[in-house]
Amino acid sequence: MADAPVVIYPPDEDGGRRVRVDGTILGMAYSVQDVAALLQMAGLQDVDEMDVVRSQVIEWRGGGSDVWIH
Repeated sequence: MADAPVVIYPPDEDGGRRVRVDGTILGMAYSVQDVAALLQMAGLQDVDEMDVVRSQVIEWRGGGSDVWIH
């Protein structure tokens, strides 16, 4: 899944995770809700928190959607 269009990087020391879509960093997320909001701002208006947790096109690095601590 190394070529996933959405990549969520491991948490940093503050618990934030970088969110990348198609090679572009959208910003930092501190929760699944933040990931959904960033994806919505990127044009994926129909994405919600459950989509973020269940999606097969999201590659979670350094832990899944429940990991927010460095």
